[in-house]
Amino acid sequence: MPRIHFQQQLAALKDKLLAMAALSQQALSLSLEAYLTGDLSLCDHVKEIEAAINAAERQVDEMAYDLLAKEQPMAIDLRFILSVIKINGDLERIGDQASNIAQRTQALHNEPQISLPIDIPDMGEKVGVMIRSAIQSLLEADAKLAERVLEMDDEIDVMNHDVQTELVDVMQQHSVVSSQALNAIIVARNLERAADHATNIAEDVIFWVRGSDVRHQYSLAEAD
Repeated sequence: MPRIHFQQQLAALKDKLLAMAALSQQALSLSLEAYLTGDLSLCDHVKEIEAAINAAERQVDEMAYDLLAKEQPMAIDLRFILSVIKINGDLERIGDQASNIAQRTQALHNEPQISLPIDIPDMGEKVGVMIRSAIQSLLEADAKLAERVLEMDDEIDVMNHDVQTELVDVMQQHSVVSSQALNAIIVARNLERAADHATNIAEDVIFWVRGSDVRHQYSLAEAD
């Protein structure tokens, strides 16, 4: 019976984390929609979701630490709980990135809408795929899917670099649109950071499933 109860607690912890993941994905999606459409009502919704994310983060941490203290789990169960604690932090930070994008939208409220030589919607869609895939790998304990998330991160890094390069040039040549260009740079940077958090989640899934720490391996390979 104690073992069954422990497994039920683990399942409840996973469900709570997945619910938080859904909130983080929703916040990022809405913030990007707000930025692209200028709809300030969506920014208010993002703030409400961020508050819910922060509350969920505290609850997940409490559940995880309670299990560690009372159950003294071993092996894969211990790795799962440790991974949950780290993934929990990354999901909260994705919410922070969404909030930052919403703030950029509000800052642009009185600025004229202009067309910039970048593709924020495409970058946002790719980041969304990364986050969804990372969460799916957690749901299904799929280390191979998590590995594919790690491979996607390089493309986002390149896109973020290209955005900065293009928009710095725009600001130098057309100072009148500096505010719009600077905010677009910040939005792209927040998307890139959200992708980094998706990568962290994928790494933690691999650690949970396989017991292997893959952090920094990709950067070391690139250095070689």
